[in-house]
Amino acid sequence: MKITIVGLGGVGGYFGFKLAKTYRQSQQAQVHFVARGATYDLVQKRGLELISEEEKNSLVHPEKLWKDVAEVTESDVWLLCTKEYDLEQLCLQLKEKIKPQTVILPLMNGADIYERVRRMIPGGIVLPACVYVASHLKEKGIVEHKGNPGKIMMGKDPEHPEYVPMQVLDLFLQAGIDIQYKENAFGEIWTKYFFIASFGLLSARYNQPLGAICADPALRARAGAVMEEIKAIALKKNIDVPENIIELTFQKAASFPYATPTSLQLDVQNKKVHTELELFSGAIISYGRMLDIAVPETTQIDAEIKAGLLN
Repeated sequence: MKITIVGLGGVGGYFGFKLAKTYRQSQQAQVHFVARGATYDLVQKRGLELISEEEKNSLVHPEKLWKDVAEVTESDVWLLCTKEYDLEQLCLQLKEKIKPQTVILPLMNGADIYERVRRMIPGGIVLPACVYVASHLKEKGIVEHKGNPGKIMMGKDPEHPEYVPMQVLDLFLQAGIDIQYKENAFGEIWTKYFFIASFGLLSARYNQPLGAICADPALRARAGAVMEEIKAIALKKNIDVPENIIELTFQKAASFPYATPTSLQLDVQNKKVHTELELFSGAIISYGRMLDIAVPETTQIDAEIKAGLLN
C-alpha cells in the first residue's frame, strides 16, 4: 500500500514520522511525503526529525519525497495535513489522481472538512476524522511533540458505507499510532469543534488565553453564546453531541494551563495573512445561512476581529 502525506507541519510530521519509521524498506507499505520549498530541501538533505519522548531515534529519512502533488504518480492513501485554507487548492490538484478505491484521510481542524473535500472530489473514499496531538513545527523539517500521544478518530464515509478501512487501521496501529474507528465520527469532530471554534474566536478577539476566557464573566458569556449557535447548527444537522456539550467544553478549557493561547489568537496578533478565521466564524456563518439559523454572536465577533478590535 502506498501512503502519501501532504504537509510536513505538526500533524503531518508527527504521524508521518511514525509511519515512515515503521515501514521504511517494508513490503507492507511505502510512505511518501509532499513538501514544498525549503522544507523539501532540508528534509531531503538531513531527514525528518521528531523531538518527542516517544521516540529514541528522532530522525527518519523518507523513502520518497515529492516537491508537489502533481509529481506523485499514484497513491492508495492520501493523508491531508496542510492548513485548512490550502484545502481547496490541494483538492483541485488531487482530483484527477483519485480512483474509486483511493482513500483520503483529512487530518485537519474544522466541522466542514469532509463536506469541503466532497464538493471538490466526488470520487474515492473520504474518511471523516479528527485529530488530537500537541505537536508543532519547531523549524522546517523538525517537529516537536509534547504531552499525550497523538490520537486519530476516524469514521466511515457516508457515501461508501460498505467500505471498512481495516487495512488502513491496521497499518496505523502497527506504527504505534493511537487510531480509533467508529461508524460515525461526526460527533467527535463537532465536539472538538465546539472547543476550538468558540475559544479560538474569543481568544483572537480579546487576545486573552483560555484561562481568562473561563474566568471573566463577559468573555465566558460570549464564548457560551457562540457555543449555543454551534449547538443549534449541530442539532439541525442531526449531529450526535452530548446534551451538556457546552458545560463539557468549558470543563475542557479549564483543564489547560491558565495562560494557554490558541493558534488563531497567535496568528491574528501576528497579523498573518492566512488564519483559521474562516474555518471557525466563516463556517458557522455559512451553516447559519444555509440552515436558516441566526448566528448573531459569531457574526459580530467575526466583524470585530476583521475590524481590528483585538483587545
